[in-house]
Amino acid sequence: MGIFSRTRDIFAANFTELLDRAEDPARMIRMIILEMEETLVEVRASAARSIADGKEMRRAISRLDELQNSWTEKAELALSKDREDLAKAALMERQKAADMADGLRAEIAVIEETLKSYEADIAKLQGKLREARARQNAIANRIESAVTRAKARELLNGGRTEDAFSRFDILERRADFAEGRAEALGMTGPKSLEEEIAELRASEKVDAELEALKASLKSKGA
Repeated sequence: MGIFSRTRDIFAANFTELLDRAEDPARMIRMIILEMEETLVEVRASAARSIADGKEMRRAISRLDELQNSWTEKAELALSKDREDLAKAALMERQKAADMADGLRAEIAVIEETLKSYEADIAKLQGKLREARARQNAIANRIESAVTRAKARELLNGGRTEDAFSRFDILERRADFAEGRAEALGMTGPKSLEEEIAELRASEKVDAELEALKASLKSKGA
């Protein structure tokens, strides 16, 4: 009766209402699933015991039927020997076996009805269990999504993002300084007076050597 009572409570359970009242919906639904799984195991175990009892009773009925046939033969034998008293006693034993067999058949009918109830309850429990597991997955996905959104908002609105961008500013300033230094190394300042005079002297010397080279080539050609 305890199993049937628990099963009825599960069938009547309104998951949405339970979850609305729960402080921790994920924990609540895990407890509901565990309760259903335990109840389903118990119902199946009870059904298995009822099936075993039914098989044992059918074997007993078969033995009782054989016993009735045996007592019938004995009654016929007694009558053939004009022993009506023995025949009557044999028929009384046959009736006892028949009554026992009828009692077992009545018990089997009860077991069969119980098994039908078990079968219906198992099907309903499995449906409720599928529903609970589906809700568990949905809740897990919602929690995971909420955590992800919270992390994203914390990253966008928190101090960590500002620190990261401030570090980017520092790195950009360092890059600007390095580029400026490289450009400065390639720069040349205005020439001094001495440098300009030295360049003129060097240019005059080159011009003189060039004229001498021309004169030499001209004399060789003549």
